[in-house]
Amino acid sequence: MKNIPEKNQQIIQVHAQLIVAVVQSLHDKSLLPQLQEALKVSEENGWKNLVAAIRKIMNGSRDASLLNGLDEEDGIIVDAILRGIQNPSTLPNPQQQQDPTLAAPMLAQMIHAAGRGDAQVLAMLGAMAEQMSRTKGDMARFSTLIKPMVDGERNIDKLCSKIGATGEKLVTLIIKELNKLELH
Repeated sequence: MKNIPEKNQQIIQVHAQLIVAVVQSLHDKSLLPQLQEALKVSEENGWKNLVAAIRKIMNGSRDASLLNGLDEEDGIIVDAILRGIQNPSTLPNPQQQQDPTLAAPMLAQMIHAAGRGDAQVLAMLGAMAEQMSRTKGDMARFSTLIKPMVDGERNIDKLCSKIGATGEKLVTLIIKELNKLELH
C-alpha cells in the first residue's frame, strides 16, 4: 500500500477483510454466500451506498463512476477493491495487526460527529464496534467504550478501568483529540 496516504491506509486496513472477500469472491464463487451475508449485515448497519457499489462491482462494473455519491471512507474502500481486482498484490493483508493508536484522530472525529447527531457516522461507529467486539483483547473491550464516548464520557480513568495498556493509550489519545475538537 505504498504511495497511499496514511489515513487511507488505516481505512483500508480496518476494512481489509471485506475488501479481500469481495475480490476473492469474484474468483471463487463458493465464497459468495459468506460475502452476501456480510453485505446484508453491512447494509443493515447503514452502509447502503457502499453495499450498492460493491454489488455493482460483483455484477461486473469497474467504472470510476462507482465512486460517485460515496462518502470518503466508502470511496476509499471501493477504490481499494477496484485496485485489488486489477492487481491482487495491492490487496491489504487482513491478518496484519496495525497499531490501533494510529486511528485515534479519525476515531475522535467520528465520535465527535456522532455525538453531535450525525446518524451516518453513528451507524459506521456501530459497525466498527461490532467488528471490534469479535476480536480478542483490548480491541474487544474498546468496542464497549465507543458509545460512552459518543454520549460525552471523557473521564479516562472511568473509561479505562477494564482495558489494557494499548487500549488505554488509544482512549487517552482519542480523549485528547476530542478535547481539541470540542474547543472549536
